[in-house]
Amino acid sequence: MAHRTAKDTFQVLDYIGEDDLDTYEGWLKFQGLDLSTLTEEEAAGLRELFETAVKARATACKVGRMKLKRPGQSTYAIAIRDGGDLWLALWIKRSMKPEYFIFHPTADGNWNPHSSLHKDGTFHLKSHDIVTIPPRHKQPPGSIKGSEDLGAYGGFAPKAVGAVCEPADFTGVFEAPPGILGPRNGMVTVDLIEPGSGAEPLSHPAEEVARHLFSDAAPHVLVRIFRT
Repeated sequence: MAHRTAKDTFQVLDYIGEDDLDTYEGWLKFQGLDLSTLTEEEAAGLRELFETAVKARATACKVGRMKLKRPGQSTYAIAIRDGGDLWLALWIKRSMKPEYFIFHPTADGNWNPHSSLHKDGTFHLKSHDIVTIPPRHKQPPGSIKGSEDLGAYGGFAPKAVGAVCEPADFTGVFEAPPGILGPRNGMVTVDLIEPGSGAEPLSHPAEEVARHLFSDAAPHVLVRIFRT
């Protein structure tokens, strides 16, 4: 009998892109609902919710182009291409200290969801300027040995947010393969790698489809994209 690995049992969901959320069928699928199981009253109520959601996305403020590059810093973009448009799904900042910050672009400036690894090795996740998980201690970024993970991230809808990715605004840009990152699909992991160590990052049960190493500064930043 063949040995089964975690990847053998990992269930991949049908892909739903941002544009699918503008259709009633796609929106229901995203919500995990089956129209055939609903009463007429329930279906009518959901249709109203769907139309409200579509209107909210269409009229929401857009981020636009964010000029993020600063002297002495490195900024790395994970982007999604849609035709001739390039949207910013996630971005990473390396400050001069050095400290590392991972941001989800959002039109709500008060939300500002991000994670960070500070000079002393303190790692935390913040939302609305509130720490949402207890701070953890990792290797200080100035003395990484081997590798250090900075988390896994999902839930990508940069087109709705209107976050334009202009390559000139970043130290480097990593374009995700098409049909992988979406509102409920795909995962991005970020790891710091000691240069020349040959260290591998943490393994994950999902299928890795692409990776990119940003090596302009030490430690290097490894970004991987997984199908989920």
